[in-house]
Amino acid sequence: MQKRFENWKEFAMVYSQRGSPGSRRLLLLFLVLAAWEAGSGQVHYSVPEEAKHGTFVGRIAQDLGLELAELVPRLFRVESKGRGDLLEVNLQNGILFVNSRIDREELCGRSAECSIHLEVIVDRPLQVFLVEVEVKDINDNPPKFFRQEQRLFILESRIADSRFPLEGAFDMDIGANAELRYKLNPNEYFDLDVKTNEEETNFLELVLKKPLDREEIQEHHLLLIAIDGGKPELTGTVPIVINVLDANDNAPKFDKSIYNVRILENTPNGTLVIQLNASDADEGISKEIVYFFSNLVLDNVKSKFTINSNSGEITVKGGLDYEDLNLYEINIDAVDRSAFPLTGHCKVIVKLLDVNDNNPEIAITSLSLPVEEDAALGTVIALISVSDRDSGANGQVTCTLTPHVPFKLVSTFNNYYSLVLDSALDRESVAAYALVVTARDQGSPSLSASVSVSVEVGDVNDNAPVFAQPEYTVFVKENNPPGCHIFTVSARDADAQENALVSFSLVERRVGERVVSSYVSVHAESGKVYALQSLDHEELELLQFQVSARDAGFPPLGSNVTLQVFVLDENDSAPELLPSQAGGAGGALTGLVPRSVGAGHVVAKVRAVDADSGYNAWLSYELQPAAGGERSPFRVGLYTGEVSTTRALDEADASRQRLLVLVKDHGEPALMATATVLLSLVESSQALKASSRVSAGIVGAEAALVDVNVYLIIAICAVSSLLVLTLLLYTALRCSAPPTESACGPGKPTLVCSSAVGSWSYSQQRRQRVCAGEGPPKTDLMAFSPSPTPCPVSADVGEHQILNEDNFAKPRQPNPDWRYSASLRAGMHSSVHLEEAGILRAGPGGPDQQWPTVSSATPEPEAGEVSPPVGAGVNSNSWTFKYGPGNPKQSGPGELPDKFIIPGSPAIISIRQEPTNSQIDKSDFITFGKKEETKKKKKKKKGNKTQEKKEKGNSTTDNSDQ
Repeated sequence: MQKRFENWKEFAMVYSQRGSPGSRRLLLLFLVLAAWEAGSGQVHYSVPEEAKHGTFVGRIAQDLGLELAELVPRLFRVESKGRGDLLEVNLQNGILFVNSRIDREELCGRSAECSIHLEVIVDRPLQVFLVEVEVKDINDNPPKFFRQEQRLFILESRIADSRFPLEGAFDMDIGANAELRYKLNPNEYFDLDVKTNEEETNFLELVLKKPLDREEIQEHHLLLIAIDGGKPELTGTVPIVINVLDANDNAPKFDKSIYNVRILENTPNGTLVIQLNASDADEGISKEIVYFFSNLVLDNVKSKFTINSNSGEITVKGGLDYEDLNLYEINIDAVDRSAFPLTGHCKVIVKLLDVNDNNPEIAITSLSLPVEEDAALGTVIALISVSDRDSGANGQVTCTLTPHVPFKLVSTFNNYYSLVLDSALDRESVAAYALVVTARDQGSPSLSASVSVSVEVGDVNDNAPVFAQPEYTVFVKENNPPGCHIFTVSARDADAQENALVSFSLVERRVGERVVSSYVSVHAESGKVYALQSLDHEELELLQFQVSARDAGFPPLGSNVTLQVFVLDENDSAPELLPSQAGGAGGALTGLVPRSVGAGHVVAKVRAVDADSGYNAWLSYELQPAAGGERSPFRVGLYTGEVSTTRALDEADASRQRLLVLVKDHGEPALMATATVLLSLVESSQALKASSRVSAGIVGAEAALVDVNVYLIIAICAVSSLLVLTLLLYTALRCSAPPTESACGPGKPTLVCSSAVGSWSYSQQRRQRVCAGEGPPKTDLMAFSPSPTPCPVSADVGEHQILNEDNFAKPRQPNPDWRYSASLRAGMHSSVHLEEAGILRAGPGGPDQQWPTVSSATPEPEAGEVSPPVGAGVNSNSWTFKYGPGNPKQSGPGELPDKFIIPGSPAIISIRQEPTNSQIDKSDFITFGKKEETKKKKKKKKGNKTQEKKEKGNSTTDNSDQ
């Protein structure tokens, strides 16, 4: 009991210890042979049969290159197909030993080779080794005879040298242990002759040495002894009883003593195998011959063949199978019909030829499922063994795999294949593969067998959750109930099971002074977004945040989506009157009106703001009719809030007029506020004195407001001063520079009316005046006057638009093409402080309501419906107004802003107007040029007294213009 691989090692170690050069060369040869045998992928051992339990076979773990410590964790196991538990492995020391009795004859019969094939399988990772244990035969079976006694009937008339066949013995062993020799106990009548045929089987004949005498001896008792070639020798015996008969002289004879026949294993029943013919030299009835199966023929042979006793034809009776038995020996007796019959003998040897009548067999010995989609190439998935019971080419099998998928078959050992991974897997593309393994032999025609293998791909967390779109826009009305559902986000993960379980969370960030989690929350499972509190459009117009989706895989993967929540405005703020109007008794707006004013004279202005936006902040003014149905001599501008006269006042009008102005927005439902205007009708001289006192009161109020907003005023003045200083410095540098030759000179300053700025005619005029390669002339002047006095027409103005009284008396509706702008909506308090501080003033009427930008697509307000103003009040941030031919800036109906623009510069200069003088004076214009500055200085030197007298004399006319 030795393993071949170990024999090489032991033999090499013995010779290496001797130390001679020859032994070293021999050692090198043995090491090469050992390495070659180890690399073949198989390990061979040998063990004698009938070995005791625990007999050492080999160090299988060491020979396979496995560590003893990893046998148990890697699930080391040994499987033997159909061999039970004959061999076992000790997992503590890795030794293969005999576990139960091994009987070679029971395992392999009389086969020349007998081996136990073991499959050694270890997992993590999966490895398979084929171990072959050869079972050595020992001489443990003595020769045996099929019958306990052989009886022969021999006529006394048989001559010497007559021969009589005997049944030989058989030995279950093989090789030298089954090589039998025979001997007969010594006697004077018979001798033994042994012949060997071409099939290497023994043919025994009993030879008559001298004639028998029945009268002398009727029965002869012999002992046939069979001796095998084993060591020690074993023997078997059978008694031979010979009955001497008194009859026939000639026995039937066959042409041959042995007949050899070859037939196919699939020969059908009734097919003729051979027809025997025996002859007898006797005459008469002694010449008639009958054929029988000899008593030596076994029952299994009689079940496969039959013989016709008269004709001697042997035919097939039962189904033949090469895989069960491929050689049949049939002993035939030919007996004559005499009273003392004589018998002739022969043997028919029938050898079956193999036919490809067995399909290959496929067995899946090990299957590791599922296969992770990130498994490495070459990973073993299954072990497949194929076999075919046929022999030769009919038993040679090849294995193929269909369809062409990311797997392949690799031949490991003889008729063993491994199903391995050939290319990368992706579970999201293909979750399972249906494979078909086909085994086909090389017979003609070839036979095949197939088996289906379903390979499931295991999921790996390699896909992050994906939102349908990267950004969502949500519109929510303000004043929503806390906890209401505003939106639902959803994300899809292409993975499976826990890798596809998506949970949502809010990405924390700050919105102003607060965190976004104080406004909204996200349900972790459903992705529903809830508003935690009531949203206010006036406080927060846009809430932008991110929602994160993360799966439950390891490691987890995630992605974010942006949500833009626009808070839509609702009409929840009523119009509010500006606090500056509460100057009269009981919070009413008071004023003095000279009786000499004519129709259209503005006597007061109601100012209101609305915290809402859009239509909800678009205010309109209505004058409630007086009690008694009397027609009031005053009216209010629908969108300006200016209270003006409808006709000339007379003595019949009451000296005290009480007007009730209703301020409404355009929301649904509309909200409103009421303002009271108290007017006193006085003579012109009283109105001048009262206006002086009112101016003094206004100056005191403005001083108080300046104290409150001193820091804001200082900042604004500093910026304005810096801007003016920069412009003056730039102008001085331009004037001091030497004149350059150009296509056109600087030209005279041009007075441009504010109503013409942005019009088509103004754009055409400026286009004609601009030189090639230069900007517009630096001396253009744009003036804005708070009064509705028409713009003066001069030769320089030319094609400028001339404003008449109808332009101011008739309100113009804003164009419907307006846009929202966050910068145009300002708070109410900041606008009030700026107005009362005198920074932005628009004459006696106070600051006007701002209007949205009108698109060039609809230059006329009559082209569409009336659109509301965007902002409420004056915006402290709206210091820049953009004008152009395609996008004219419109003021409210019947008013002009108290600002002017210096051409070529983005700055806007506001002019403070005194309420006592509403005419356009040259001092109200700012121009940049040496000529205009020189004129101003000369006017101041000539004398201010004459100018003051003229102004006092025209005060009455100014009041009427207001």
